[in-house]
Amino acid sequence: MFSTQSLFGNNARILGSRDFQILLLANLFPPLGSGLLSPILDSLIEPFGASPANIGLLISVFTAPSIIMIPVFGLLADRHGRKPILVGSLALFGVAGAATVFTTDFRVALSLRVCQGIAFAGITPIIITSIGDLYDTTTEATAQGIRFTGSGLTTAIFPLLAGSLVVVGWQYPFLIYALSIPTAVAVYVWFREPTKQGDKDTESAGSENTTGAQIARLQELVTQPRVFAYVLARGLPVATWLGFMTYNSIVVVRFLNGTPAQAGLLIAVASLAYAATASQAGRLTERLENRFRLLILANLSLGAGFCVFLFAPHLVVAVLGAGISGIGFGIVLSLYRSILTGLAGESVRGSLVSIGEGFGRVIATTTPIAMGATIAIATPSLGIEAAVQVAGLGVALVTSLGGVLCLTVAEHAPPVQYEEAN
Repeated sequence: MFSTQSLFGNNARILGSRDFQILLLANLFPPLGSGLLSPILDSLIEPFGASPANIGLLISVFTAPSIIMIPVFGLLADRHGRKPILVGSLALFGVAGAATVFTTDFRVALSLRVCQGIAFAGITPIIITSIGDLYDTTTEATAQGIRFTGSGLTTAIFPLLAGSLVVVGWQYPFLIYALSIPTAVAVYVWFREPTKQGDKDTESAGSENTTGAQIARLQELVTQPRVFAYVLARGLPVATWLGFMTYNSIVVVRFLNGTPAQAGLLIAVASLAYAATASQAGRLTERLENRFRLLILANLSLGAGFCVFLFAPHLVVAVLGAGISGIGFGIVLSLYRSILTGLAGESVRGSLVSIGEGFGRVIATTTPIAMGATIAIATPSLGIEAAVQVAGLGVALVTSLGGVLCLTVAEHAPPVQYEEAN
């Protein structure tokens, strides 16, 4: 008989926690920042007066603000609590997203996407950190996996809906973002702050919990080879995923003669694949004392699947590639995030997670720009299709081989030394 325990193992009981349920609800929206637009980017070129070369800016300007804001929000969350950051960010995300319905000016749309990017910085990292506050060891790994599974289901379902709605009108998919506003209210009413911020706020300026001391502890932690390698490893998979999300609709619609709905189907397949593998993160952690080999294989799977997608002769092969890439993505991000939350104590956990997430946003921002520049340079001599394939192949190699190198460094680095503040 089916049960949550048969699906997630002994730690499935966390699904009964109201705080965890609220975090899962809030987690519905960050994946839609890029996922909702991926299957419809080609359809937005005409109404916004954009071009295939610059329409990817709708992705890049969303990811760019997080580079700065994620560390800022992480520091604020460590000092003043997770809840206020999460509530405000969810509200801003919904307002800015829904407001896009009322403009056809590409510059205004880009500005609203920047606002959504700022809001994103206060959602996903805070959710990940809050899970680290609430749980530890294999329970925490299970919770992170379930959270990432939710992200996968979100990016499986809503892009399909967006691909259908854009046929009716380009504006309608943006209304989905408004759902994060009532979610902000739910977090405000029902979510309990998971940290002891009352004690911190009453500390004197000269205590060990001053901002300067906190930054010093964080710096000491991040400069250790094992921690630094894992931070880099956590960010690299985003390059392949963002490459797929940005050029998915162009590959499907223009090169494979598909439709926006079929582009949404590919995102659904990739998302379901990473949702399925992420859901088993806790079990994998329980069964494997050393996750090194699993992470190596997952990195290679991520890059190889993306290459299969890029060079697919028809849609069926593209679907297969998307699924293979999704499997790798689900494993690496779930385990990397679980590893990072376990490397620090409460006083700098949010900041360390934010550094990892922030580097991921650096990769997410630069990937569409780098691929766009490569495509623009290569198109005159190779043609648009081959140019996209070359750019994507470069991203896959950097992601997979870079990930393997980082994991090798982390595996052979000395154990992490960290002392929590009193």
